[in-house]
Amino acid sequence: MSVTDTLTDADWARRGGEFVGGGPPSYEAEPTALPEVAPGALGDLVPDTVLDGARYGSFTLRAVSTRGDSPRYRGEQRRDALLTARFGGGEDALVFVAAATGARGVPRTDRAADSLVRWMGEAVGRSRARLSEDIRTGRRAALKGGLHRLTGRTYGLMRAQAEEFGVDPAGYTAGLRCLLLSADPGCRTRVFFGTGPGGLFRLRGDEWQDLEPAPPEEETPQAQPPAPQPPADPRLTVDLGVQPQRPAPAGPPPPGFGALVDTPDPGEPAPFAFRASEGRPGDVLLLCSPGFAEPLRGAPGLAAELGERWRGEEAPPGLAAFLGDVQLRAKGFADDRTAAALWES
Repeated sequence: MSVTDTLTDADWARRGGEFVGGGPPSYEAEPTALPEVAPGALGDLVPDTVLDGARYGSFTLRAVSTRGDSPRYRGEQRRDALLTARFGGGEDALVFVAAATGARGVPRTDRAADSLVRWMGEAVGRSRARLSEDIRTGRRAALKGGLHRLTGRTYGLMRAQAEEFGVDPAGYTAGLRCLLLSADPGCRTRVFFGTGPGGLFRLRGDEWQDLEPAPPEEETPQAQPPAPQPPADPRLTVDLGVQPQRPAPAGPPPPGFGALVDTPDPGEPAPFAFRASEGRPGDVLLLCSPGFAEPLRGAPGLAAELGERWRGEEAPPGLAAFLGDVQLRAKGFADDRTAAALWES
């Protein structure tokens, strides 16, 4: 019999192992092994957990990226990367949040994820004035086109880095999910974009809504889209309430950020996703990596428990409490977890 078999639920709670479901996960709740590193490569180490937060305009931000139970046990690096940044000041400031997840089983993809969020952040920061104007004036077509091109070009940099490291560019990649937020209290537009797996959810009242943008339809008539799958948890419902955007007209791009990048680079490995939504008082908007999106959709009780803790009428949790919430464990889900949540006031 293992040590874990002899621990009661109360023991696990005292050890920081709070969990949902019928029983505790197999892994220990706290880190076990450190990643191995060469003396000359200490700069490549990734900390077990990063945590951040802020309050601007009408939203409060909480963000965390933490190593999963499995890599903690195996002494592997965290493959998730998180970047939170503010560009500019006052009501013109732009808040940028990016999460990336490196591909599994490929050397140095923790570097890929970290590089991806930094490169995207640098590009967003350089275009801050235009982006802020487009968000505040509602130029969604310009934002979507420009951010798509920018994402493709950033993935092009990743291919070049793969060649520098001597690894296969096809496997050296990472999924990317980003939020662009205006610090203007009068602007409630929340812009999401990215590519690859993960989750975008909204807690409105007592109900979770899965806001994951649907992938674009294939242009070839022979291609059959995958059959839709119902959510595993009945509290997670697909109820977007967003009108589909009209196709962009042919010809020059509209004014604004979309005009900054004139040629696309089809560099991203998966369909580009974009959504601009309006936050209401009491909403909680949650962007997360696959390691947190999967248990939210599939682990019994996790969505319901977080709904109780994060209810919009309650005050946002502090940083330590938010970390504890994201680390709420579920058997069978042991990957890195990265989450950024907005509480709307």
